[in-house]
Amino acid sequence: MNNSVSVNPSTRANTDVAWHQSVLPREVVTLLQPSVGRVFLDGTLGGGGHSEALLAAGARVVGLDRDGESLAFASKRLTRFGEMFYAVHADFSCAADLEEIRSHAPYDGALLDLGVSSHQIDTAERGFSFRFDGPLDMRIDATSGEPASEIVNTVEEVELIKIFRSYGEEPQARRVARAIIAERERVPFTRTGQLAALIEKILGRRGRIHPATRVFQALRITVNDELGALRRALETIPSLLRTSARFAVITFHSLEDRIVKTFFRHGSEQWLDRPEWPAPRPNPAWQFRDLTRKPIEASAEEQARNPRARSARLRVVEILGHPQEVAA
Repeated sequence: MNNSVSVNPSTRANTDVAWHQSVLPREVVTLLQPSVGRVFLDGTLGGGGHSEALLAAGARVVGLDRDGESLAFASKRLTRFGEMFYAVHADFSCAADLEEIRSHAPYDGALLDLGVSSHQIDTAERGFSFRFDGPLDMRIDATSGEPASEIVNTVEEVELIKIFRSYGEEPQARRVARAIIAERERVPFTRTGQLAALIEKILGRRGRIHPATRVFQALRITVNDELGALRRALETIPSLLRTSARFAVITFHSLEDRIVKTFFRHGSEQWLDRPEWPAPRPNPAWQFRDLTRKPIEASAEEQARNPRARSARLRVVEILGHPQEVAA
């Protein structure tokens, strides 16, 4: 899908900020090194902020997003770049399977900015946040899949506990699950405010963090298969990149960051060693040079300007070659 709709430059800046402020934009540009003649894959287009920075440096960008609203907004925002920008409605976990994405390969870099955008969180109708009462939905792609209400109203107690513990790291997962099951027998859950009120009643409220935060995170991750999609993307996107390209991932919670850190570090080890082995062995997955042994975090200035940047962690690797090429 090419851009064809113009945007009034006088109103664009305010609209962009209201939609979503991209985190760590300077750091992303510094590490991805965009320039004229280079082409990049932005797997999480969102409001288009990162793509705009890459395009402004003279690079071409293929941007994809599974949220149709985000794709439409970013396409309007970036229309002035003409054919330098190409947008695709797709999930980044499927990028390597799509011909319209493969046709632009090999890429000089790729970026994944995980999580949900400010616009998605702040739009009550999307059902991502307990701050606004809305439908209990949480689907990033609102045209497919089952909403969060389906999980809350049908999943058995044991599975609910597992979801809340595994994806929300909620210590009171059992209490919350039992309360949900008891309540849904009386009346089904359909609204975010309804679920948040029950959790607050069960757990109480202490401090600034709402007691429903972990449960809502767990449901969102489950509804969108976020961790599964991340694992698939990490395994497949490097195949779209040329040697010396850079792969950057921004995470917002420990579950995502742990997956990215483990994958990047394992792929950056030339040799594997175990106590029971007589000598180290070549790592068949070796394909990266790790450029960020410690994740890059937003500056104090950026965090003050954009509080949602506080939890952002940026990790970047450089492609040495595909595993079979590096081993050879």
